[in-house]
Amino acid sequence: MAIDKEQVIEVLKQCYDPELPVDLWSLGLIYDIKIENTKVDITMSLTTPGCGMGQHMAEDIKTKVSSLDGVEETTVEVTFQPPWNPEMMKDEAKEKLGFSPSKTQSENVSTEWE
Repeated sequence: MAIDKEQVIEVLKQCYDPELPVDLWSLGLIYDIKIENTKVDITMSLTTPGCGMGQHMAEDIKTKVSSLDGVEETTVEVTFQPPWNPEMMKDEAKEKLGFSPSKTQSENVSTEWE
């Protein structure tokens, strides 16, 4: 059975940042998914380079993605290039964490005459 990228994404939506009530996909921490035959390679980042939960999140991803039919090997690489920032989050994650998802940066700036 061929591995489908959408199936991998659905699994990633079940992997959560232990410090935030939001999944890793919605946080924008997943930078790349490569599928070659029975192998899935995932490149991800962390919200901060000093996050001590990176290994835990990578292992959670490996365990869950490896449980998909057809997956024989899963690798997870953590990178900080480019550095993660809140703009990378999906709108639902921004809403859950109190960010304004639909406003641009200039709309978030208030002026004295408003």
